[in-house]
Amino acid sequence: MFKQFGEAVLEVLYPRRCPVCDQIVMPKGRLICEACFHKFSYVHQPVCKRCGKEILSDAVEYCRDCTKHRRSFEYGMALINYEEQARRTMAQIKYKNKRQYLDFFAEAMAQRYGKQILAMHAAALVPVPIHASRRRRRGFNQAELLAYGIGRKLGIAVYPEMLIRDKKTMPQKKLNPQERLLNLEQAFAAGVADPTVESVILVDDIYTTGSTIEACTRTLRKMGIKKVYFLTICIGGGER
Repeated sequence: MFKQFGEAVLEVLYPRRCPVCDQIVMPKGRLICEACFHKFSYVHQPVCKRCGKEILSDAVEYCRDCTKHRRSFEYGMALINYEEQARRTMAQIKYKNKRQYLDFFAEAMAQRYGKQILAMHAAALVPVPIHASRRRRRGFNQAELLAYGIGRKLGIAVYPEMLIRDKKTMPQKKLNPQERLLNLEQAFAAGVADPTVESVILVDDIYTTGSTIEACTRTLRKMGIKKVYFLTICIGGGER
């Protein structure tokens, strides 16, 4: 009863806003406006069997990137394509402190991919870390909040300290895939290890070339993790 009362008070003081239009969501209890739900470009089959990007034909198994580059992770899934609306929403989350938008994405990912996520039989969700200086400036790690949201929905533990980011890196935007991976390889380090954990799911907000997920996977494999999967909100570079 007290929990329900507290939630009702928070709803009055801080009403839920839509991750697309930023207006108060109606009716109460929803996480996105009904009309805005379809303004994201949701990932549809056929997709690459490794990274989950949309591909042109189900006659092929992997996208061009996954054909050209060695992947240490098993496979992954993403909710939406990294198109204009997704870019705007991700920027609002990271740079305008719209962290409540992550509640919608966590719920949507759990609803759409819940069975596949549980079928991975992973012991924990591991958020991709950000550097301590960026966390102080931003106030939160969006991947960590997303992981906790998914974990609550599906009953999976979250290990936010399994990986640490102990090195600032150059901006990734102007680098090619090989340069991105080299830029990141020394950025991640082992954090708090759990010898009983053999498989994990990395959680991040955006996947483009896969360099970040690959660099994290290599670090986790060195820690003794046998299988690494991943989940992201957005995925870029599809072939449609």
